[in-house]
Amino acid sequence: MLTVLGFAMIATFLVLIMMKKMSPIAALVLVPALFCVLVGQGAQLGDYVLEGVGNLAPTAAMLMFAIVYFGVMIDVGLFDPIVRGILRFCKADPLRIVVGTAVLAAIVSLDGDGSTTFMITVSAMYPLYKRLGMSLVVMTGVAATANGVMNTLPWGGPTARAATALKLDAGDIFVPMIPALGAGLLFVFALAYVLGRRERKRLGHLTLDEALEPRTGTVLAAAGGDGGTERSVTAPALASPAPGTSMPPAPGTPPAGDGDGDVDGAGPAADEGFQGLDPERPTLRPRLYWFNAALTVALLTAMIMELLPIPVLFLIGAALALTVNFPHMPDQKARIAAHADNVLNVAGMVFAAAVFTGVLTGTGMVKHMADWLVGAVPEAMGPHMALVTGLLSLPLTYFMSNDGFYFGVLPVLAEAGAAHGVSPLEIARASLVGQALHMSSPLVPAVYVLVGMAKVEFGDHTRFTVKWAALTSLVVLGAGLLLGII
Repeated sequence: MLTVLGFAMIATFLVLIMMKKMSPIAALVLVPALFCVLVGQGAQLGDYVLEGVGNLAPTAAMLMFAIVYFGVMIDVGLFDPIVRGILRFCKADPLRIVVGTAVLAAIVSLDGDGSTTFMITVSAMYPLYKRLGMSLVVMTGVAATANGVMNTLPWGGPTARAATALKLDAGDIFVPMIPALGAGLLFVFALAYVLGRRERKRLGHLTLDEALEPRTGTVLAAAGGDGGTERSVTAPALASPAPGTSMPPAPGTPPAGDGDGDVDGAGPAADEGFQGLDPERPTLRPRLYWFNAALTVALLTAMIMELLPIPVLFLIGAALALTVNFPHMPDQKARIAAHADNVLNVAGMVFAAAVFTGVLTGTGMVKHMADWLVGAVPEAMGPHMALVTGLLSLPLTYFMSNDGFYFGVLPVLAEAGAAHGVSPLEIARASLVGQALHMSSPLVPAVYVLVGMAKVEFGDHTRFTVKWAALTSLVVLGAGLLLGII
């Protein structure tokens, strides 16, 4: 019964948010609360929620102060050279922009933190997507999938969890998987190329000068192919107006779509017009550039070396960044207020997700679902448990937290594989396959940073991304099988 109700709860949640019948925060709270009552454990709802909140509180704190920290770094101009470099590579060509998004997300993912990756990637790419009227879900989908593949780095989390759960060496799990993960990353780049060509076909592209400078020029707008017809537009500079105001889109700029050509249903945010990084904004601190760069490198290094818990590192980093860059109290308050929306949205989403995970775990639904899935594997598939593990990792890491999968389900799969002579190392490697899909799971706090900063509805992101992320995971699995890694 708990198995059926568990799957029904997840399905209900996904249907409601994808059909936009409820906001993600409301669905994450009300759906599990209802199902907790249905399983007859309504009296324990408070305990389940508090336990879930307790487990996710460090994550919420990390995200809150990480948003403040990187928000301040964006304000003071730390990432402006990155933006300019990407713009010069992209040359206002939608194809290059989408490929650049994938490359940037993959590179920044080396720090092992999805939230950091998404904040930097969206900060750099969002202005160009908005200026050219490109699909914002293409940006979020490509970034999330690239980060999902890179999330398998030993310091990223899943590999360390698999090693801990099965008492193996993380290097023995990860290093042989590099060719298969490389194939997955190449597939993401190829996907970005295909999606970029589709965007180029739909929109055409400006020259770099026309995208960067305020001028009236003649632009080639594609008319269903690589050729195009000329149209005159006024291309505003990559700059944003004073805080609290917005710029209208350039005449003739197409609306941002959801990847299928229709208008992105992102609510009021979709009408904000183009906003970018103003090269003359008063928050710039050019004299402190190298201090801010050194502080960021030190923060990421300390994170990788695990010198302190990540929430503590970002708390200290945010305090230092605010104090040094904005020594006057009114300026500090203004910077915190400027990023309050993102902080509130993301922290609220994390604590709402705590209700979902708390009820799933506390009622025993997760355990029953996992046991049912493992028990449904035919006996004849025993010698192929690595393949089974890889396939199961897609839905299980999407509907469960990484902790639940790696510490709750993986040992059971490894034990079943060992009974048929399958090495625990193969099982552990196969368990990493689903990470490309996992990064778009509603249970991953970082994805709310991504969609929140990109002003994309979570349901739109899910509908667009899941199919491509699942295909990427299958490519990794296929490459692992062909190369004899799994």
